[in-house]
Amino acid sequence: MSHDKSSPDFLYHHFYDVNQQYETSKLGMWAFILTEVLTFGALFVAYTIYRAWNPDMFINANLLLDVNKGLLNTIVLIGSSLTMALAIWAIQLKKKKLSLVMLFVTFICAAIFLGIKYLEYEHKFHLGQLPGEYYSYMGPEIAHMNNPHIFFSIYFIMTGLHGLHVAIGMGLIAWLMVLTARDKLHSAYYTPMELVGIFWHLVDIIWIFLFPLFYLIG
Repeated sequence: MSHDKSSPDFLYHHFYDVNQQYETSKLGMWAFILTEVLTFGALFVAYTIYRAWNPDMFINANLLLDVNKGLLNTIVLIGSSLTMALAIWAIQLKKKKLSLVMLFVTFICAAIFLGIKYLEYEHKFHLGQLPGEYYSYMGPEIAHMNNPHIFFSIYFIMTGLHGLHVAIGMGLIAWLMVLTARDKLHSAYYTPMELVGIFWHLVDIIWIFLFPLFYLIG
């Protein structure tokens, strides 16, 4: 379908108008979000089943996690949700520099989150608190526990997958900064930023569930 010369340069040829492009993009993102919810939903079901089978072990194994690092990461991600929303708000009001600053702060928050998670993982690798057959930690805290490796298997799978999403989000945010700096995103067209914002809020919400399930159950 062809368009007249008055069509904006950000309108792709396979869409009739800007509104159709926007609504289709939003629908596609929400369909993707649904697949993400199903993926993590299956892991939450696995968590629920294994915790029901090993209630005492789960409650005691969580004491081996650093709740302060988990809390700090929670604060960082909640803050990043705010800065992501402010970036979208700023671009809508033609405040390009402010939008770039908010995107950069969001990127830094994501980097801090992964940095803290790296320190946490590194400590557990050092102690041998690893998933499955690789678990070797035999400290006095777990003398009365049965199969603590199950807890850490689920912990690493769920937090690791979430961490991968944070890393992907960092790449997308960097891409948004490039587009914004080149004036490809502006008050008339900021759909990519809004879509990435939806993805980023999902990443934040998932962590808000992961934090109490792993760090606060004891």
